[in-house]
Amino acid sequence: MTVTVQHIPVMAREVEGLLNLGAGSVYVDCTLGLGGHASLAAGIIGAKGRIVGIDQDADAIAHAHRRLSGFVGQLDIVKSNFGDIDVVLDRLGIMEVDGVLLDLGVSSLQLDDASRGFSYREEALLDMRMDKDAQFSATELVNSLPEEELADLIWRLGEERFSRRIARNIVAARSARAIKTTKELSDLVLRSLPRGYQRGALHPATRTFQALRMAVNRELEVLKKALDTAPRYLKIGGRLVVIAFHSLEDRIVKEKFKELARSGSAKILTKKPLRPGDEEVIGNPRSRSARLRALERIV
Repeated sequence: MTVTVQHIPVMAREVEGLLNLGAGSVYVDCTLGLGGHASLAAGIIGAKGRIVGIDQDADAIAHAHRRLSGFVGQLDIVKSNFGDIDVVLDRLGIMEVDGVLLDLGVSSLQLDDASRGFSYREEALLDMRMDKDAQFSATELVNSLPEEELADLIWRLGEERFSRRIARNIVAARSARAIKTTKELSDLVLRSLPRGYQRGALHPATRTFQALRMAVNRELEVLKKALDTAPRYLKIGGRLVVIAFHSLEDRIVKEKFKELARSGSAKILTKKPLRPGDEEVIGNPRSRSARLRALERIV
């Protein structure tokens, strides 16, 4: 399926300023996506620079290759999970880098391709795998987890206060037949909520879908692993920038940055997370929940 995607890199100006790359820099984009941030970095680091792009989505990699085709420096794009940044860099023989970016969450390509099953807005098979080669999809989780585990997952990763009611109805429905599509799940969630229930601007199924997506892709586990590893590859003065899109991710980043600062190995460059301005949110509504934090290695 061919999907046309208009990709706007989130908080590009803030990322550029905080990464502080220069000519000849080595830049690692741990979540390459469609290559938006990497293409901006390419214009800064030039012919003597090096870009390492990591992504687990083969479709995104194909788009990024095309977008970065004009980069005249050294380009290495690797299909891998960013939790394995150490494996990737060691394999490439890279011992230290100038800047690392983690732009978390779902890419525009994944959201806009209904067949990937990330969105409750379009009818599709319930998938949600960022890596199409991964073994387990959301279908397996929805149809196999015991009710209590499913409720705990929706509460812990989705912060959905009606998680127990939703899990109970999912288990009841799947006893008759397997739940296989995004619409089936979305309708089940809607039927599980109190009549007239609204959660601000969020669709009522948002938090349940978020929880399942994060579980399928082990997103918090991978983030913790990357935050333990990436700072070790920074040069003195090298910087790590992380863009999170919800409180669970941001809390993990905040606590890890504090730990590194207390150890004396790094300093925090953002006392509070930076948020996109009104103009950016109007032009790119998907940026509205972004929270950016940055760190610099000092020893």
